[in-house]
Amino acid sequence: MNPLAALGRATLGAARRTGAVTLFGARGLLSAFTRPFFPGQTARQMLVIGFRSLPVVGLTAVFTGAALALNIHTGGGRLNAEQVMPQIVALGIVRELGPVLAALMLAGRVSAAIAAEIGAMRATEQIDALATLSTDPYRYLVAPRLAAAILSLPLLTAVADILGIAGGWLVATATLDFDGRLYIRNTLDFLEPWDVISGLLKAAVFGLIVALMGCWHGFHAKGGARGVGRAATFAVVSAAVLIFAADYLLTGVFTA
Repeated sequence: MNPLAALGRATLGAARRTGAVTLFGARGLLSAFTRPFFPGQTARQMLVIGFRSLPVVGLTAVFTGAALALNIHTGGGRLNAEQVMPQIVALGIVRELGPVLAALMLAGRVSAAIAAEIGAMRATEQIDALATLSTDPYRYLVAPRLAAAILSLPLLTAVADILGIAGGWLVATATLDFDGRLYIRNTLDFLEPWDVISGLLKAAVFGLIVALMGCWHGFHAKGGARGVGRAATFAVVSAAVLIFAADYLLTGVFTA
């Protein structure tokens, strides 16, 4: 096989897939702004995506903040800079770890569930039945999930930021002999509004990615039950990879 021909086919295939996913997401987002609306579906998805993800996101943020505080304190001790630990923990949680970890938790929990649910509907021809009943599947299935994820993940990230900083505070005051009031004061004085806003903007983009990958792979699932399982797996993997890629791009834009 000619390696250049194989590379060309792979490149064209990736370009076609990227274009198809982009058009799919654009159609889903535009459907959220056209009648008829399905507010009940959106509210239900916000409950499933947002509220029911609070425990796993909260626990992840607490332990991440605690571990981050211990590691930064150890590294700072080598440079006699232990006192900057509260500021670095807060900045790392708010700008990076809060939105990224919350998005990864949703990718594992929500993206797979969306792909499995929609994939099962595809396998049992329920999506075709919606079209037969003059109900746009994009408006009824895709748009509410996209809207719910975009709205829910920034809220989850805000909770993760607070709990992550609280985890660092708990470790610092309980085991590292930091003054609790001084820790909070240093954190609040150091953080700027843009630090928080940039993290929440990232979270909104990550929410779109999580829901879009679940809807895309579920919508195009083939092969019955085995195809539904593959769709759920591909949704999680693709969402995680795109989250990291989008995080790098957005960080470059926000820090430029």
